[in-house]
Amino acid sequence: MSSLLRRQILRKTGGMDIPLVGFAPAERWNNPLFEPWVPEAFRPASLVPGTKSVIVIGFPVSLPIVDTAPSIWYHELYHVVNETLDACAYRLATFLTEKGYPSVWVPRDGYGSITVLKENPAAFFSHRHAAFCAGLGTFGENNMLLTPQYGPRVRFASILTSAEIPGDPVLEESLCIRCGRCVSACPVSAVKSGGYPAHLTDKHACACRSEELRDRYLSPCGCCIKVCPVGNDRQQYNRNDMRMYDDHNPLSEPYRRVRDHVRSYGSR
Repeated sequence: MSSLLRRQILRKTGGMDIPLVGFAPAERWNNPLFEPWVPEAFRPASLVPGTKSVIVIGFPVSLPIVDTAPSIWYHELYHVVNETLDACAYRLATFLTEKGYPSVWVPRDGYGSITVLKENPAAFFSHRHAAFCAGLGTFGENNMLLTPQYGPRVRFASILTSAEIPGDPVLEESLCIRCGRCVSACPVSAVKSGGYPAHLTDKHACACRSEELRDRYLSPCGCCIKVCPVGNDRQQYNRNDMRMYDDHNPLSEPYRRVRDHVRSYGSR
């Protein structure tokens, strides 16, 4: 029955054009996969007692738009992807509940606002860890979840369900190549060399940067995810040559023109 339900879920998500779907048993959170690990209060079965499985869905943020970040274009894309994620996760949770498996959706964010995040730099549930547990990717130096398909250019939402669904294997080999591009690209030095979990991102510095950009209608920042060389989306958009981010290289000139044009509009 559990395998049948998994197939039904995949048909449902396919009908909603969700490109990334992963499954993880809730008990996977009880066996730390590295240190530091997710505190008990943040685990699925603590949030909703009776949770047996977590379904993680993901949508990409389009690389050519991210390449203009921070910009009004990326600002609008970010909000559209977030709203789409929440709507799809809500529909999937409702679908499962109506089939007799009580389920709830966890929104893509859980911290209220950037101002709140500065004071308490965490959400009540980590979709990145959920995506990791569901076999969708591995952590990179910028503490983001890197996926084979899109690198870190993905947004996630999760569904906590009472259904027991076969889980996907956790990826064992890191996708991060430790190139350090995200470290160098961070405008506020929030990303530390060495990567997660050894070195955490300076969330306060990152939040302050986001707050400044928000007031100019340019949040989020996006600098560390656009320069990551990981992801098949680079082949899809023919953006494999990382010299495109070197402003001193002639190859970067057409991309700089687009970036400068977009940044000239829609912000203070």
